[in-house]
Amino acid sequence: MMACVSLYGQSAKAQTAMDIASDMVPGWNLGNTLEPGPCNWLSNELDYETAWQGSKTTQDIIDFVKEQGFRSVRIPCSWFVHMDANYNISTKWMDRVQEVVDYCIQDSLYVILNDHYDNGWIEKSFEGKTDESIGKNCFILGMMWKQIATRFRDYDHHLLFAGMNEPDAAGDNSKDKAGDIATLIKYEQAFVNAVRQTGGNNATRVLVVQSPSTSIDLAYQYDVMPTDNVPNALMLEVHFYAPYNFTMMTTDESWGKQAYYWGEGNHVDGSDHNVTWGEEAYVQSQLRQMKTKYTSKGIPVVMGEFGTLWRTMPQGEGQEKHDASVYAWYQTVCRYAVHNGVVPMVWDTNACKRPSMDILNRKTLKVFNQQALDGIIDGCSSAKWPEVSAIEVVRSPRSASSQMYNLSGLPIKNVSSGTIFIKNGKKFVR
Repeated sequence: MMACVSLYGQSAKAQTAMDIASDMVPGWNLGNTLEPGPCNWLSNELDYETAWQGSKTTQDIIDFVKEQGFRSVRIPCSWFVHMDANYNISTKWMDRVQEVVDYCIQDSLYVILNDHYDNGWIEKSFEGKTDESIGKNCFILGMMWKQIATRFRDYDHHLLFAGMNEPDAAGDNSKDKAGDIATLIKYEQAFVNAVRQTGGNNATRVLVVQSPSTSIDLAYQYDVMPTDNVPNALMLEVHFYAPYNFTMMTTDESWGKQAYYWGEGNHVDGSDHNVTWGEEAYVQSQLRQMKTKYTSKGIPVVMGEFGTLWRTMPQGEGQEKHDASVYAWYQTVCRYAVHNGVVPMVWDTNACKRPSMDILNRKTLKVFNQQALDGIIDGCSSAKWPEVSAIEVVRSPRSASSQMYNLSGLPIKNVSSGTIFIKNGKKFVR
């Protein structure tokens, strides 16, 4: 049972990002709620909350989320569309976001508060980027996060900030992948610097940075972790919606058909809607990459979004097999996520009309997709969070003038990536 915490104030014991991540499983998204905008047909910006779904968030809704077994809530949020010409965030919008955060904190839930798509102001800024545009975006991002961080400065470790959502960097269509990565690192650094400068609990708050396009493969290929003067206080975010034919495809196309059936024992003989790739072994290999590169080194990973469609089967197809496939997908993803030190946070938008990824009906406070919820809970409970050595993880030696030693006690000058070394009586890994 999670202990109750006060709304404000430091926790009794400083916790690393890995400590916190292990306590956040499983997580849930308040999707399509605080991130809409611009909504030019609405005169009151507070009405943006119900522009894409019909339920205003209440304490009862968050209570219901917790009752289903979730221990953390990701709050996708727009900010740029609520800024004036001087980049000041609307006070009444900030007040409303704080109310929703407080609902979660009241229930001792962890919260990830981000800057979501937000009309693509920064997420779509990579194509055609210039030094001038990058500098301006870093300035705006800093202004944004200084205001957010200042408002929430006294909240304890149950509140985490995530700088962006899905930065469109180094994807398949990119013409300048190296430039995209360099730009993304600048954005991540501007976010971290802005939060840390506000002091209070933000001086040590756990922060979440995003992989290029929040891709697992790109996270494995590129290192975009910014520099932070606080050890063990960063998490990396990825998203997972694979295989596309099963998780997101809603109509058959000339190049391929929707997949209704996923997982061992769930294929239907004679159907041309069976998955042909991306099953259990693929999920396992994807999430193992995150353990290899990040969690084994003390950097937890947040799967900030994941989900698959639950469909009503057309005549001639098997609803029972499809339902079993949905359960198997969620169960498998969550099991391998937890096993590899990845926090699964399911995407949920309150549409509650098939086909959809929705889990909970916020209007009726009932479970909409029971097989999905069962898969999440069973998958998370069937895996053990990995144990990571209590070595302080740093980007580089703290001081170039401090003598470093190898594990045999011999002095060394240079430390290559992944090497364990001793400095000032402590073990570190670069």
